[in-house]
Amino acid sequence: MNKQKNIIVAGKHEKPITVDIYWNDSAQNQSIVLFAHGFKGFKDWGHWEEVAKAFVAAGHCFVKFNFSHNGVTPDDLLNFADLEAFGHNNYIKELDDLQVVIDWLSTPEGLDKKINWDTNNITLVGHSRGGPIVLIAANENINVQRVVTWAGVHELNYPWANQEEHVENWKKEGVYHIMNGRTKQNMPLYYQLYENYMANEARLSIQKTLGKLDKPYLILHGTKDPAVPLEAAYYLSEHAQNATLVEIEGADHVFGGKHPFVDTTLPPHSQKLVDECIEFIQEH
Repeated sequence: MNKQKNIIVAGKHEKPITVDIYWNDSAQNQSIVLFAHGFKGFKDWGHWEEVAKAFVAAGHCFVKFNFSHNGVTPDDLLNFADLEAFGHNNYIKELDDLQVVIDWLSTPEGLDKKINWDTNNITLVGHSRGGPIVLIAANENINVQRVVTWAGVHELNYPWANQEEHVENWKKEGVYHIMNGRTKQNMPLYYQLYENYMANEARLSIQKTLGKLDKPYLILHGTKDPAVPLEAAYYLSEHAQNATLVEIEGADHVFGGKHPFVDTTLPPHSQKLVDECIEFIQEH
């Protein structure tokens, strides 16, 4: 396996996007699996590295990246060192970031060597809040052939849906904070997130996106997910045209992963996750 980590790609919103690529030199015309992390996530979290290796072993090129405003920086990839950027993140910025990476794959500046990949054969994979982001992007890109969500959120207005008092307080204060249970940081979310969503509500509607999406779609969700309930997967499946739903019995939100991850073998639930994805790509 070959890999090149921490390639700096210029974003559209004044902050860089950091990209990792994993591939096998002996594999021909490798399809690309492009992974988008979720809320309070980052490309070097937990066992994503081992997940990447598993896809490469199956003959695919695996790409993961940091959204430009996810709070980590190129100089500090393992910590939320830029909470202001985190607070000013929004869904349109994430869609723009993902589009930059998709476009960059066709003309990849900064690679140390040529990769034998097929840039017209891309599978988008999104974890948690990254799920709806990849669904929208898959609907908007002809070179994306299929899409997968791992513990995907059902709609992007989930943090404030049916919470009018919360939204009013948020507007009044301009910001509210969420506690990161792992790092114990009080992380800001500025009111611009809500304004950005409302200004782009039609594009950001997952129900509307799924109504138009005619590409193969795999929904993977753990039955013991404490963060995003299994009902979210049912919602996605109900509104999709061409979806396959696989429930992973007993799996949590990160499919047995943790941060830091020191093992060299995937947890059983994550191995099941990868196996289902590989089979899905082969079939479609």
